[in-house]
Amino acid sequence: MVTLEEIREAQRRLAGVAVRTGLYRVDAQRLRAAGVVGEIPFALWVKAENEQPIGSFKLRGAYNRIAQIPADELGRGVITYSSGNHGQGVAYAARAMGAKAVVVMPASAPAVKIEAVRALGAEVVLVGAGSEERRAKAETLAAEHGYTVVPPYDDPAIVVGQATCGLEILEQLGPSNGTTVILSPVSGGGLLSGIASAVKLSGAAGVQVWGAEPELAADAKESFETNTLVEWPAERTTRTISDGLRTQSLGRLNFAHIVRFVDGIVTVSEQEILAAMRVMLAATGMVAEPSGAVTMAAALFHHADLPHCERIVAVLSGGNIEEGMRRELEAEVGRQTLSASAQVRAGV
Repeated sequence: MVTLEEIREAQRRLAGVAVRTGLYRVDAQRLRAAGVVGEIPFALWVKAENEQPIGSFKLRGAYNRIAQIPADELGRGVITYSSGNHGQGVAYAARAMGAKAVVVMPASAPAVKIEAVRALGAEVVLVGAGSEERRAKAETLAAEHGYTVVPPYDDPAIVVGQATCGLEILEQLGPSNGTTVILSPVSGGGLLSGIASAVKLSGAAGVQVWGAEPELAADAKESFETNTLVEWPAERTTRTISDGLRTQSLGRLNFAHIVRFVDGIVTVSEQEILAAMRVMLAATGMVAEPSGAVTMAAALFHHADLPHCERIVAVLSGGNIEEGMRRELEAEVGRQTLSASAQVRAGV
């Protein structure tokens, strides 16, 4: 199990590399203008990890892991397996340290993520859709070429790096007399296990940490509720639009931390994810990729499943979406805004 001192050491290691991302209060009037019906019984905040240099939180864990690799190993290069964002984190960190990086990705990954990894100087190897296929290919290549594997989530240094996001949230929120719920996306469990570890090891009073994931890839919820690590087949998890949350199983280390420190996991529908993306853009101006919008979806549509609380923090884990999806999202929000303006002018 990771320790609070390790998390604080990672925070110092990441200074000047990972951004201390913003924590923003979402105005209730703007939520209503964005189409949210009724009052939400809590203050809603967004932790904007899309502000990282690679557009997602993954830089935290990747850099923390690679920065601790001995020089002789680093000289042979690093390899990882990723649906996109972790690959960018590894490529970014490896380039910063002058090391070769290889990233095994699914051919079905968004083109914007594949090209972003290549633009950072990494070699990309494309395989099938299953997360286990990616891992197996990376381990085979590592054995052949002497690369050091940088796992996307099931590694202490990765958990510790992602945990720095949790420390930042606590520092930015400050004390409260009420209860706070922090919502983190969950796939392999790196971010959720990290944030939960940071919060609970810090002894923060009145703060709960919950995971959010798509109904179509709900292996983490099943594992949490049965207290048994389960694996879903790739043909099930790949149904969701949230390409970053299609991992077939939690990591073993992540599962141990989640069982110990996480308070619950909720699931959201595909329609709710798309609606949350629209609300996020209309109410905050921030673009969330589907995987990053699951927390907003949980806050807006499933807060009845969460503890009654004074504040909810939705972690926007990433904003890397295809240009076509971005244009469609912006067009929908534009049409919604025009419609709302017309209704106001008509006195509706």
